[in-house]
Amino acid sequence: GIIQPIQEISAVVKKFGGLLVVDAVQAAGRIPLSITDLGADFLILSAHKLGGPKGVGALVSRGETLMPEPLVRGGGQEKGHRAGTENLAAVAGFGAAASRMSKDLVERNAAIAALRHRAEAGMLAAAPETVIYGRREARVGNTSFFHLPGLKAETGQIAFDLEGVALSAGAACSSGKVGASHVLTAMGEDAATGALRLSIGPTTTEADIDRFVATFEKIAARRKPAGQAA
Repeated sequence: GIIQPIQEISAVVKKFGGLLVVDAVQAAGRIPLSITDLGADFLILSAHKLGGPKGVGALVSRGETLMPEPLVRGGGQEKGHRAGTENLAAVAGFGAAASRMSKDLVERNAAIAALRHRAEAGMLAAAPETVIYGRREARVGNTSFFHLPGLKAETGQIAFDLEGVALSAGAACSSGKVGASHVLTAMGEDAATGALRLSIGPTTTEADIDRFVATFEKIAARRKPAGQAA
């Protein structure tokens, strides 16, 4: 959930005459987003991350002249950029979700970030050795990525699931993959045991967070000592 310095990256890219494509899927609906302010040439968005339907997204271009050559040719749909009948119901749902999420964006996400802080404070109180990645960096407010020494991510995921708490191990786009996280490896962290991700949404309540913390306390208490990951 760490917010990357896109404006600084853009300055470097433009210095060498390149084009900047930004995957803004996790940012849309969580922080103010402007393709102009970011200095990007393209933004990639996905409806389901905004609460819209799955299977529909958007490629936002800074200008019509920058659009890439179409991969699918034929009809004149989408201004000739992608042939084929559009899924209008999904597109309409995307628009409705984007409109809804743009309202009270700052206030809503501040409340979500407060819930995330409540969860992380609870984890650290129960197990001070817990590692919360990016804790001191600017982050989107809905995500906490953490590692509890002595507990493998897969084991922890199952343990939380048995208590009725759904967490994810690894990236959202790596479902079903087995192996050490290349991201944690690049960060110089212990990638062998992995980490868990807690995601918080507009419907999450303080009671939900307190239930998560109580479950965390139970799991932390019965794990194996650090260095003997379960």
